[in-house]
Amino acid sequence: MFRRFHVGLGLNPNVVSVILDGSGLAVDEKEMAPESLAEEITKSGKRVEILAPDGGDTMSLISKGVRLAREMVYEASKLRRKPCSDDHLTLGVKCGSSDPISGIAGNPAVGYVYDKLVKVGGTAMFGENTEIIGAEHVLAKRAVNKRVADEILRVAEEVEDRAKHTGQDIRTMNPIPANIRAGISTLEEKSLGAIHKAGSMPIQGVLKYAERPEGRGLYFVDNWAARTSIFVGYAAAGAQIVLFQLGGGGYAGDSPLYQTCSVVAPLMWCSANPKTLKMGGWNLDFYSGTVIEGKETIEEAGERLYSTILDVASGTMTRTEMLTYVDPIELYSKGPVF
Repeated sequence: MFRRFHVGLGLNPNVVSVILDGSGLAVDEKEMAPESLAEEITKSGKRVEILAPDGGDTMSLISKGVRLAREMVYEASKLRRKPCSDDHLTLGVKCGSSDPISGIAGNPAVGYVYDKLVKVGGTAMFGENTEIIGAEHVLAKRAVNKRVADEILRVAEEVEDRAKHTGQDIRTMNPIPANIRAGISTLEEKSLGAIHKAGSMPIQGVLKYAERPEGRGLYFVDNWAARTSIFVGYAAAGAQIVLFQLGGGGYAGDSPLYQTCSVVAPLMWCSANPKTLKMGGWNLDFYSGTVIEGKETIEEAGERLYSTILDVASGTMTRTEMLTYVDPIELYSKGPVF
């Protein structure tokens, strides 16, 4: 998984060149050897450089890295944008702090975008294994074949069993208190609202964390609910843009500062909750509360979101891209951490 993640970030379409920090990266694990990672990424035609100590001190290594990075930025500045069709676009999405409005307006607007993108030949990914429990049978019916349907059901059963093995029932722990205060009473309600962000197109497959789709279309990703790991995981899987559909179940503490660990793929903050808009204001890239306000239909809000996404894909910066604050990145690992 770690190899898949690192190679995936290097292969992301938003990346022009790559610098691999070889100091301690491999720890003698052949899968993580910098030379091996570099060889895999170089196949795409990108420039890849390895920073290795080679007996030098830390300052000389930093100096070399800065020099290489500036060379790469200069080389990248020579690139010119060219028109391309929407089928080149790959998106990832996560919803959080969910409330009923998320399921009624926010997620359906994203779902409209996903349907439209898939219809023109693009690629869309959604996930959160804990957020489909109680609605997994609905998703399974949309699978392109029985194998994919069984995989969807397996993912939901596996994550619920893992919770039970800790002595906890996830259906009593989720929805969380903030969700309940916002009006969601059961995990099934939460899940039924959450899967709206996946639209209605057939599900082509179930991907592992940071795994790249083999083809185009809609894919479910077996990933966790943690924001930091999901955002960067989608980037490693090839997403050029990641959407975060935020509800009103507790805006306090949420901030674009917290989300700038969405490395490589810019993050778009979206919400349909008027309370969240009032508190978040400038932080939001897109607001679809116009649906519950009676000003727009879901389709009209979805068209506006699709247009906003194309603007970002064409170079418009998201709110988080204007900030320089970063947090450490967590990867999603199912196994025990030693």
